[in-house]
Amino acid sequence: MSSRPALSLALDAYVEARRSAELATRAELRLSETEVRALLRIRERPGIRPSELRDHLGVTSAGVTTLVDRLVERGLVRRELDTADRRMNHIHLEVDLDAVPWSRLDRFARDLDGAVDAEPASTTDDFAETLHRIIRAAQGPR
Repeated sequence: MSSRPALSLALDAYVEARRSAELATRAELRLSETEVRALLRIRERPGIRPSELRDHLGVTSAGVTTLVDRLVERGLVRRELDTADRRMNHIHLEVDLDAVPWSRLDRFARDLDGAVDAEPASTTDDFAETLHRIIRAAQGPR
């Protein structure tokens, strides 16, 4: 029996469930964590510049170039030259992340959102507020 609070244990279970779902999906689609993060960011920001993607992922310029090259080689993204500045390029998805098998990338988040939506809003709003307060307290003064 653990002496940790039930909410802490529940949050650990959430983190583990999410991690397990992400690992299984990445293995199935043969993608690294960084590749998944890149694809999801490109979906959010179609036409993103490599420098923006680099900053979002926290990798080097060479790292983002290598990453995008791999994704281009796999046919997952394409580069388009900027019409105003031919030295620049923009990255676009070549696959539909809302269609199978790519929709599996954020399936856990969508399923979680559906489960949360099924709960009474008053309960989930109170829980969210409490959770934010607990996180702030755990992080301490910054």
